[in-house]
Amino acid sequence: MYAMTWLVVGLGNPGPDYERTRHNAGFFAVDLLGENLRASYWKDEAGAKVAVVRLGDDELVLAKPQTFMNVSGSSVKKLAESHGVAPEAIIIIHDDIDLAPGRVLCKRGGGHGGHNGLRSVHEKLGTDAYLRVRVGVGRPHGRMDPADWVLQQLRGSSFEELESSVPTAAQAVLHIIEHGIDSAMQEYNAD
Repeated sequence: MYAMTWLVVGLGNPGPDYERTRHNAGFFAVDLLGENLRASYWKDEAGAKVAVVRLGDDELVLAKPQTFMNVSGSSVKKLAESHGVAPEAIIIIHDDIDLAPGRVLCKRGGGHGGHNGLRSVHEKLGTDAYLRVRVGVGRPHGRMDPADWVLQQLRGSSFEELESSVPTAAQAVLHIIEHGIDSAMQEYNAD
């Protein structure tokens, strides 16, 4: 029997058009967790790519919803129900334009801040009690629309900048699971 089951969801958009975008920061972090925790098989479940792995006595359900970001809450809700995971044991990894690139913060609850993926999760779960790992992608320069900014295909140093924060985001998830959200907030949110 597992000590606890966690649902770890990386938010992003499916398909090659979105593969190397800031909006897919959550996908990158879940992929790295899967790699590090030796996920051997990703299956299609509840509209998501899902791998189940172990971390000590805990079971982690790693998920990348394959719906578009703004309706990803349906997938999160179905997975939480089918795996018996309470909102307090759901960790959502997502991009955040209000954080500088490379910055990773942990959070419990709170508003969606205009993030359509979080808005969808909040609406479907009916609560904001889930945990978050926020991956900073910064704000667009000039008059660029924030939606265009997060969906922009990245190359070169822009992609490397995003990639460099992914190991920190993955480590933050493990810290939450092993030591709790309060410890993770102290560790990652300090200036």
